[in-house]
Amino acid sequence: MLIKPRNHLTLGENDVTPESIYLSRRKFLGGVAGLGLAASLPRAAWAGPDYDDVAKAKGPEWFEAKLGDTRWNAITAEDKITPSDDATHYNNFYEFGSDKSDPARRAGQLKTVPWSVTVDGEVGKPGQYALEDLITPSRFEERIYRLRCVEAWSMVIPWLGIPLAEVIKRAEPTGKAKYVYFETLEDPKQMPGQASRFGLIDWPYREGLRLDEAMHPLAFLAVGMYGRVLPNQNGAPLRLVVPWKYGFKSIKSIVRISLVESQPKTSWNMLAPNEYGFYANVNPEVDHPRWSQATERRLPNSLFSPNVIDTQMFNGYAEEVASLYQGMDLRKHY
Repeated sequence: MLIKPRNHLTLGENDVTPESIYLSRRKFLGGVAGLGLAASLPRAAWAGPDYDDVAKAKGPEWFEAKLGDTRWNAITAEDKITPSDDATHYNNFYEFGSDKSDPARRAGQLKTVPWSVTVDGEVGKPGQYALEDLITPSRFEERIYRLRCVEAWSMVIPWLGIPLAEVIKRAEPTGKAKYVYFETLEDPKQMPGQASRFGLIDWPYREGLRLDEAMHPLAFLAVGMYGRVLPNQNGAPLRLVVPWKYGFKSIKSIVRISLVESQPKTSWNMLAPNEYGFYANVNPEVDHPRWSQATERRLPNSLFSPNVIDTQMFNGYAEEVASLYQGMDLRKHY
């Protein structure tokens, strides 16, 4: 299903791509069209937007084949996109270490092909599915979303993937299904952070959503970013993206999706329930016990250009998702 973006989310391609790249691309396409060559080009080579600093590593054959049938900019954000080098070298992925640079340095050894995902619980079609079988029945979309970390920094990232709802619908939830539970791969040999004696998390990493949250059109399963396959350090080969929630809800390297009747236990909530609630909705009016959530540092930034902006309720997606929480006390259900 192609989602029509609302006006305040709409962004044209020339707004999200550096102007020089945008103009040179248009000039190139106009030239090859005049020569009758555009139709002979591989569609994935020019169908989507260009990102000036993106690594051009190719993905599996099924991923590359899907690129030519992508709905580019199906949903967009009005903010300037974060350079891909920042998005791929400053991130949390504790399976590879606690420092922001650890994932990029240490995730290269993770083997993402082949990859399978177990779908089970309260579903009519349980099973262990190869990643390509889980993803390819749906059409790729690009979603340019704001990402707000609970640590009060943020980015804007163009993701590639499919709506989470489509996978859930194909699994045929039963009437008992009320929540969706996710697990990350547990393999200390590939994920050295899991083997650290200083680790605090009880592996595997666990997350969950209420079923209506998971079925919301903005909830997304990403297999790529910046027009290319998802890098290991960003959660390859499959991660959840829930843009109105803090980033720790967007679980990475998913190997299990279970539909369950009761609210599942989640990793950070088990570790520090007074700091990390199950819902984890972005809310500038509810501070973390150790810092304010009223503002955020939008990356890239520096000492001389801190780039501090006001945090928006539900990370700017209130118009789309506020109805999910009607009547709830969001200070209690944080």
